Amino acid sequence: MTGKAPGAPARDGQPAWRASRLKRVEAAAIGALGYPLAAALGRTWRWEARGTEHLDAVRASGRQPILALWHGRILPAVLYFRDRGIVAVTSENFDGEWIARLMRRFGYAAARGSTSRGGSRALIQLRRDLAAGRPAAFTVDGPRGPARRAQAGAVWLAKATGNPVVPFHIEAARGWELPSWDRGLIPRPWSRVAIVLGAPLEVHGDADPDAIEAARAELERRLAALEGEALALLAG
Repeated sequence: MTGKAPGAPARDGQPAWRASRLKRVEAAAIGALGYPLAAALGRTWRWEARGTEHLDAVRASGRQPILALWHGRILPAVLYFRDRGIVAVTSENFDGEWIARLMRRFGYAAARGSTSRGGSRALIQLRRDLAAGRPAAFTVDGPRGPARRAQAGAVWLAKATGNPVVPFHIEAARGWELPSWDRGLIPRPWSRVAIVLGAPLEVHGDADPDAIEAARAELERRLAALEGEALALLAG
């Protein structure tokens, strides 16, 4: 969801990602080639959505959602929420670079940072973006796991801004599971794909460390429950 690299600022106001020219070219190529492939695949999916009223309720309250998902559901999530001006956290490494480039083509902005590098800077940018009326998104077990173990970044952001965390989960009737730490899901062409959004998780501005941990654990519990609801939706 590095140490500060010197040099010219990157897009979205983030410091430049330090890498060799070859790596930068490679990341750009992956983003450019991945876009038409992902877009074409996504057009074949048959979406079934539940819980979208929670997003409507957050916006009706004059706030923006802090979307929270597992890292392994990045690809279908990017396709579902495309072109909504969402600012997503991506890590300051090679994977984060090509993911950020790909996501920009789908209408996202990137806040670069993670729990290991640049996290404070990303949270500062997200506070500004939320104040400007832009939704935010976190893969709460990224960028390195452990899988399905929520970290507290989204909860801290909710405490700092007054915007609620809205968890969601995606499952596919037919898909490929990648042999990666996050068991990434790629729905197969023409598969039914279910997305279930949960009720907003509110975090009070005066929450102490114990309350933050309780909210983090509750977010993890809700994401696990939403997985079951998504699977049930596909089975119904």
